Amino acid sequence: MSNKLFVGGLSWGTQEAGLRAAFEEYGTVTDAVVITDRETGRSRGFGFVTFEDADDAQAAIEGLHQQELDGRRINVDVAQERRR
Repeated sequence: MSNKLFVGGLSWGTQEAGLRAAFEEYGTVTDAVVITDRETGRSRGFGFVTFEDADDAQAAIEGLHQQELDGRRINVDVAQERRR
């Protein structure tokens, strides 16, 4: 299993620090990023969280999928490779 997770359904106000803090409850997070629009800088409503350990990533999926973060119910799943 990959250590990188896709997080969808983020609130427009969710910042990277808040995203990281929510996921750090499940293990060591090496990277947390909220994807933003290049032109406006506004959140696109999704992000990615990378864990040091795959077991921690799985625990985060089980613990946070369909839970509320910043007033929105989030979707958490294993990140897929980018399609070209």
